[in-house]
Amino acid sequence: MVLPPLTSWPRRVLKHPRLTHYHRLAALVVAANLALVWVAGGLPDDRSLGHAALANLALAVVVRQQYVINFFFRVATAAPVTWPLKVRWTLAKVYHFGGLHMGGALAGTVWFLTLTVTLTAGDGTGPVLAVSYALFALLAVVVATALPPFRSRFHDHFEKIHRFGGWAALLLFWAHTLLLARGPGEVGIWVLVLVTFSVALPWLRLRKVDVRIERPSSHVALARFDHGVTPFAGSSTAISRSPLTEWHSFANVPTPGQSGFRLTISRAGDWTGSFIDDAPSRVWVKGITTAGVANVETLFRKVVYVATGSGIGPCLPHLLAAEVPSRLVWATRDPRTTYGDGLVEEILAVQPDAVVWDTGRYGKPDMVRLAYAAYAEFGAEAVICISNKKLTWQVVHGLERRGIPAYGAIWDS
Repeated sequence: MVLPPLTSWPRRVLKHPRLTHYHRLAALVVAANLALVWVAGGLPDDRSLGHAALANLALAVVVRQQYVINFFFRVATAAPVTWPLKVRWTLAKVYHFGGLHMGGALAGTVWFLTLTVTLTAGDGTGPVLAVSYALFALLAVVVATALPPFRSRFHDHFEKIHRFGGWAALLLFWAHTLLLARGPGEVGIWVLVLVTFSVALPWLRLRKVDVRIERPSSHVALARFDHGVTPFAGSSTAISRSPLTEWHSFANVPTPGQSGFRLTISRAGDWTGSFIDDAPSRVWVKGITTAGVANVETLFRKVVYVATGSGIGPCLPHLLAAEVPSRLVWATRDPRTTYGDGLVEEILAVQPDAVVWDTGRYGKPDMVRLAYAAYAEFGAEAVICISNKKLTWQVVHGLERRGIPAYGAIWDS
């Protein structure tokens, strides 16, 4: 099928990778901080500098909290499908909320650097300056290692630095705030209480649970859980074999009318390979399920799901729940051999018109064309793509530049 023409160049510019909603939200946070400086007529005093730094860093932490993420999705997806498509198109970009995290972290670090310089030039005491420099150095390392070049190449190190560096920074913020506090009613103390509670809450829900592993092939493990939790369709659960060092999130696949859920885990690195080859009988879970990109489906009358390989996992709960009419396009190598006849038949039972492209037999398809063909034939309003980073980018931006709402993970964590 012939693809529709590209939209006007101004609209294509807005679809540039550097102008996604993620980056727009980050820029909005930075602009709001600059506006405060302009309204105040210059840099504020030491006390206000500290409040500005803490407020921005609190924003960076809180927007990553699982309950807050679920709240964002609940509000954004509450809009009825009778609203104009352009409005729903934008609301469905809610999963770009990480831009608030990035903007808050950058602005907070700059504010704290300004405070440290001001204290150094002013009357900062020895203990205050020691904590200030240690905290700024730590914030600089956390921010630098979170930038895409480092994060993509050394993701495991990024996670550890972010986790342990973040905890250490929180402790230093407590020390810094208490050293400068003028009384028990200090605003910074209450902000730190909120941030500390937000950070601690997922860990307070930590528990070790039984898991039953099925291996339809050496490439895939189906992990089944039934410990009294049946998550909502489209959510994800983070699991770990060593909770202080490494966590991995996977889409929950609840079966309508049954308790528990499944996770589809494909071989995609050392951790997943070890999980498949040396299947555990128990794993750690944090106990807070989190909404994912596919939850935006309820904003549309009809959607097309585009998946490759194990990307079928995040799509499957939505296909089974059938809350929104959908059409599946799934490209994978030898689907029955890799994922098992049971899973394939389960998919075809709810998606008899699905396009299941066997890449082992037919080679790799043009996923943009396949997605558009399904979109046009089904009369869908949006396309949701669950795949690797490169292909997700190709599908989402290949369609959006042609005026078609499209969504996919943005790998911002």
